[in-house]
Amino acid sequence: LPMAFRDMNARRHIGLQQLSSLALAGRTLLGPMKSCKFIVDESTNQSTLIGSAVRLIESLDLTSAAGQLLNETIQAQNKEFKTGMSTLLFLIGAWSNAVLECLQQNVPVSAIVSVMSEGLNSCCERVQCLQISIHDVNKELCSSSVRPNAFKSKTCQIGHDSLLNPQISLYFQKDISAPEEVIPVSSCSYQEDDCNSNKCLVSPLAGFGSIASLVKPAGDKSTSVISGSGVTTSSYNKLTHSRYFSPLGKSHFSSQQGNFQGYLSGQSADPCECYSLGHLAMALSHGNQASVKLLQSIVAYQQERAECSGSSQFNIAEIVTCCLLGLPESYSCVSPGFVTLVSPEQATVIKRFEDKPLRFLLMDGDLTEQYRHLGFNRPCNVRTILEHPNLWEGRAGDLWLSSMLDILINFEVNLVLVKGNVCKNLMERCIENSILVIGFVTRDVLRAFGEVTSAQPVTYLTQLNASCVGNGAQVELWKACDGRAMDLAELVPVRIKVQGIPLLTAVLTTAVASKMQLIEDQFWTLVYRLHHALNDKNVFLGGGAVELLCLSHIQMLAEQPLQPANKNAVKEFHNPWLAASATEYKSVVLQALASGWKQYLSVVMCNTAKAASELEACTTVDHHLKKAADCGSPSAYILKEFRRGDLLRGGSGPFADHGEGLKVYDNVTAKTEAWRRALDLVLLVLQTDAEIITGPKRNQLLNSHMSSEFMFL
Repeated sequence: LPMAFRDMNARRHIGLQQLSSLALAGRTLLGPMKSCKFIVDESTNQSTLIGSAVRLIESLDLTSAAGQLLNETIQAQNKEFKTGMSTLLFLIGAWSNAVLECLQQNVPVSAIVSVMSEGLNSCCERVQCLQISIHDVNKELCSSSVRPNAFKSKTCQIGHDSLLNPQISLYFQKDISAPEEVIPVSSCSYQEDDCNSNKCLVSPLAGFGSIASLVKPAGDKSTSVISGSGVTTSSYNKLTHSRYFSPLGKSHFSSQQGNFQGYLSGQSADPCECYSLGHLAMALSHGNQASVKLLQSIVAYQQERAECSGSSQFNIAEIVTCCLLGLPESYSCVSPGFVTLVSPEQATVIKRFEDKPLRFLLMDGDLTEQYRHLGFNRPCNVRTILEHPNLWEGRAGDLWLSSMLDILINFEVNLVLVKGNVCKNLMERCIENSILVIGFVTRDVLRAFGEVTSAQPVTYLTQLNASCVGNGAQVELWKACDGRAMDLAELVPVRIKVQGIPLLTAVLTTAVASKMQLIEDQFWTLVYRLHHALNDKNVFLGGGAVELLCLSHIQMLAEQPLQPANKNAVKEFHNPWLAASATEYKSVVLQALASGWKQYLSVVMCNTAKAASELEACTTVDHHLKKAADCGSPSAYILKEFRRGDLLRGGSGPFADHGEGLKVYDNVTAKTEAWRRALDLVLLVLQTDAEIITGPKRNQLLNSHMSSEFMFL
């Protein structure tokens, strides 16, 4: 009877099998060189390119209970960290298979839950020694021979890898008439391998591979501004504040209508001080070259501003994205202010506003007649006959439209930024009266405009007074890096800015519609990796170092001799037999837990072409485990191999073309939370399945001596 009971118990765990099957679809999404997937909508035949576990799970039809739990777990990780979802999905599948194997070996459910939980907690404590502080990482990266020009383009071309839009620095240079020219550089004082004569001057704020041009009015011999660089040069074209050449001093940030302008100041003790976060962003990018260029431009700008204002060196709330479909990816750049898309009708209004300061209004809600704020209490003793009547054809609707329009006209409002939806009829009326209304503006954007102008957001237009209206906003058509204004048929990109606003917009472009979501997801993933690294103030060694130490630690725990169950274990399980079984099956369960990390490393090595097969990858992992054990201190061995760049590294990878291996780091909290969430879900499904007892011999099984294994809700 016990054997029949356990065989049925193993077959009954359908939830674990479902988790394993669902996770199998995300194997190619693991690692820095992931293979993206096309998701096709059968109803519309439209396809989308996805490269993350979140988009994959959102696209699947998850009707089972296990599928719903998987979706909630992935979404929770995404909401909190925006990174680690692919690791989470893979480990859910790997540990589901491991638990199923334990069940096949007749390991009690209670022993699986207890030993796996204790094993993961022990591993999380053990890997703390592989943490390294942000300060030490910056110091090491800045002093290493791997410089930020690892991603630098071999040629300097207008429009190619130009990250800071020339429109930024040229907008207020009204008297400029001379054409742009590239400055040849003939000498430098350090990093001679990175600068040769006749090379283009590279903008320090523009990241890597971007062009910077010296622009000044004809006949003007005074100080000029390098387009998109944040560098000022005197009449003798002296180069300052460049990551590629000798930085003779720090530059100061000048917030002049959103311009990037720097001025030479005193000597800098640390040549890499201004770019330390840029180095860290590259180390956290995991091969995402396009996004790291944009992020480094943002980091350089924010660090420059922080030196003068004392604000945070990296503020994620000051970053927004705007996706432009129809332009090549090389047109992606960073623009100060708020870049968004408007209709062609709204664009005609903007053309009348160019070069004019505008009065603007911020609305924290919907601009519709039916909108009521959260917590609104409807009047008592009123019976609702019709909730949303069609008022637009009647006099009541016209009255509301007229009253709202009169309020805007009376306060001379030219621009309205609305957090939510905007009434279509009201927007049409506003366009007729040269009032620009933009909906679905994020709360961070509203806050940024409010902080620099003291404009107060309102919930309803009827609350409007003079102190709520801001002044000094400017609106213009967004221009690409070659200076052309973009007209993308149905939507037109525009830029809204005000003096002193810290807001930066990452303009993401692509000519492939199905790739747009993927590019935006990759950018935000990298942004949040840097954000969490700064919050944690520590990072893990990357490249598989943490997982390898977990494997070594689990191997050591599994090889420890069995000890009789202690009193604490008996007290915890309320049953001597359960405590004894946890000790008896400890080695088997720990090996099952370790198999998840081993599969993780093997799949990553295969996906990055560091191993021809999973068998070869497993052999490499076993080789490192043996050498770590022989060394006597696995953490010291792993740290040494990591610094040498030989840890699980083959001849190919995202940085294989850049000579010396680039150091890779991971987030601490995001990684460990992904582990915990993965195991928690697997054990939850395991115990839920175990508590569902069905079959013709239900009563017989419940009355057997094995029934003590179950905990009834």
